[in-house]
Amino acid sequence: GIGAYKTPKRVGSKGSNSSSCGDSTPVTIPASPFMKKLGCGTGVDVYLMNRVGKLNASPWAVKKINSRCASKQADVYQKRLNEEAEVLKGIDHPNIVGFRAFTTAKDGSKCLAMEYGGEQSLNDLIEKRKEEGLTAFPAAVIEKVALHVARGLMYLHNEKKLLHGDMKSCNVVIRGDFETVKICDVGVSLKLDENMIVADPEAEYIGTEPWNPREAILGGEITDKADIFAFGLTLWEMMTLAMPHVDLLENDEEEEEYEDSMEETFDDEAYYERLGTRPPLDTEVLGSPYRRVVELFCVCTSECPKMRPSAAQIVQALEDNAPLVLL
Repeated sequence: GIGAYKTPKRVGSKGSNSSSCGDSTPVTIPASPFMKKLGCGTGVDVYLMNRVGKLNASPWAVKKINSRCASKQADVYQKRLNEEAEVLKGIDHPNIVGFRAFTTAKDGSKCLAMEYGGEQSLNDLIEKRKEEGLTAFPAAVIEKVALHVARGLMYLHNEKKLLHGDMKSCNVVIRGDFETVKICDVGVSLKLDENMIVADPEAEYIGTEPWNPREAILGGEITDKADIFAFGLTLWEMMTLAMPHVDLLENDEEEEEYEDSMEETFDDEAYYERLGTRPPLDTEVLGSPYRRVVELFCVCTSECPKMRPSAAQIVQALEDNAPLVLL
């Protein structure tokens, strides 16, 4: 990820500090150097663990706190990992990465083990596609991702009364040629009340800046529709192979060493003004096969949350091949 989009600390959300969660599982997590690193998020690293001695056992992805973290930060991430483990334990859905164990590694750090089936993040696939000089993913592929992610969100919102809180391509994992599509990283999820509004007034929507909806930026009421906005931008990512609004931060990687030149190209004001709005999309170039995906993207990225469809409405529309007209 880009340094500017570090997920900020979550303030004031009171998580249960039950470190005993799931510890009964006698799992030995090997030392990090023996595990293949799959990826890293803010303050955490994810490793691949092949489970020794278990015949045909599928490997696990193991998330543990990055050892380079300052201890104060590490506490925040540890708390978040505890919360994520608590949330994941209660989740069982084909479009959400499954919980396997929450346990202590040899070095004393807590680890969260999740299912792993050879997935890559959607963000990795976007980057790869860009490197190969390709353009938008085929419309049918985007529709499939949209349907599967929307099913995962519908389960989180409706059954679990949870807001994912950080929808983006990095938090969608894909196996093979889009054989499976799953949402991951529920570490910053927030509880929803029966009106689909974030229940705890102290809880803060964290998200990741470029994907955040207007209401999160302005400190308004957060509902299930915050996930829908970010979901819309995730579809945009698949159409543009870019990150929302980041074109305004035109700093090339080589330039990062030269702070001064970065100052000139970094249009701070324009970038912050554009956050929470619908990024531009060249629909002409995409053409008619993308019409449904473009409509879905547009309706999901309405600045007014009430204008955005619910996850259930998106699932319904995509399953029925029906137009998404919001009443």
